[in-house]
Amino acid sequence: MSKIISIYDTTLRDGAQTVGISFSIHDKISITKILNSIKVDYIEGGWPGSNPKDDSFFSEVKKIPIDHSKIAAFGSTRRKEFKCSDDPNIQALVNSKADVLTIVAKTWDFQVTKALNMELNENLILIHDTVAYLKDLGFEVFLDAEHFFDGNKSNEEYSMKCLEKACDAGVDMIVLCDTNGGTLPAEVYKITAAVTSNIKAPVGGHFHNDTGVAVANSMYAVDAGAVSIQGTINGYGERCGNCDLTTFIPNLVLKMGYNCSSKSVLTHITEVSRSVSEIANLTPVESRPYVGDNAFAHKGGIHVSAMQKDTRTYEHIDPELIGNRRKVMISELSGKSNIEFKAKELGIDIDNKDINISKKVLAKIKSLEEKGFQFDAAEGSFELIIREATGEFTPFFKFLGFRLITEMDETNRLECEATIKVEVEGILEHTAANGNGPVDAIANALRKSLTKFFPEIENMFLTDYKVRVLDDNSGTASSVRVLIDQTDGVDHWGTVGVSSNIIEASWMALVDGIEYLLYKKDKNK
Repeated sequence: MSKIISIYDTTLRDGAQTVGISFSIHDKISITKILNSIKVDYIEGGWPGSNPKDDSFFSEVKKIPIDHSKIAAFGSTRRKEFKCSDDPNIQALVNSKADVLTIVAKTWDFQVTKALNMELNENLILIHDTVAYLKDLGFEVFLDAEHFFDGNKSNEEYSMKCLEKACDAGVDMIVLCDTNGGTLPAEVYKITAAVTSNIKAPVGGHFHNDTGVAVANSMYAVDAGAVSIQGTINGYGERCGNCDLTTFIPNLVLKMGYNCSSKSVLTHITEVSRSVSEIANLTPVESRPYVGDNAFAHKGGIHVSAMQKDTRTYEHIDPELIGNRRKVMISELSGKSNIEFKAKELGIDIDNKDINISKKVLAKIKSLEEKGFQFDAAEGSFELIIREATGEFTPFFKFLGFRLITEMDETNRLECEATIKVEVEGILEHTAANGNGPVDAIANALRKSLTKFFPEIENMFLTDYKVRVLDDNSGTASSVRVLIDQTDGVDHWGTVGVSSNIIEASWMALVDGIEYLLYKKDKNK
């Protein structure tokens, strides 16, 4: 049986120190539920006594059902001027009534004398006293050995004394921390192996990503004898972040052959990554290993051709193992295989139709991309092209023209009005609408003119609008690419338009978006 590694998540504390993240109490409780659902063994909720939000968390978390995870509270050793029973910070930890108390302690002699301004022996006393006091109260106690790897390289004897003092006091876990994130994997392995061979307590690892190797360091630590790893979802954390558990856990289980509680629910880890990104209000990293939207995206025609024979040719695992999906992109690098693969994904069997359809679609795609079109994020526009080529789609309305009026009044307020003419099944519709800008005015007029024919448009709205200048050397005459994302509240789809006129490019993308919705609704009737 493979060694079981416990997972200790610190997204709610270390992860909350990410620039741009500010978790509310509701956010922290939501993430706790998510972490419990993927069987994270320990969830560090924060530092009680440091701020009201963390204090509230430890009271609120007791009100929710948690069937797997243990809740950990984080704090430091007692201050030298207080006994543990009188130290407000220690008492805040005790009053949190968390399942586990994690105590951070300096283990680098430089940090002890420079940051704490105390004698080395004084620090040893603080470590022993704090751990012993909390153990006597019946808590499970972990020691985060801060700056341990730097300390071990600076003064090996002293760094080990710090660990021994904690062990003598009955600590349940020693966690070796690479706090500055500057230690490399070979050093991590050597030092961790030496520690696990010389102390009696179980050993864990906590690695920051300042040199880009936090996940690798965690893997080396496990191979060297560590039985627990601390990290965060999506690698969130101060500076360059922490060990990314969404990469480490799949590596641990699928590549290294170790076991952990999350193994049984590994198919949910992609969903967890994206859910936490949403709560953190940070855009997911599309290239993130395993869980990124592009982790199993294929663009090159040769790659896709090989993958049609066996997906192992260009995928190191089946994406379904971690709840992700395979994507085939359509671009100037595409080949006939991409078109056929994408068609099958859309439920279109090109093989049973005109054998030249894939070639025709590919030629059109490449011709459009020469003009600046891009279909990586505009699958709605691509599907319309292929459906039109197979005869499954014909436009639902005919565009006859539009006029745009932009005026600025005496208060410098800009007002836009669009007048549009469309024809639906021989019926002419001539409509006007205002908007906050020219694109908004056109979108409003288009929707208004078509809603009487297609009521489903009323539930459609725009969720994203991106403009990219394609040839910036041409100044204001440059071509632009407009990417639009729209939704009907259930599905969402991207469409694209390209022109030297931003209004025309936007119009193209808007029309494709509406046509795509109407096609999908008509098909599902």
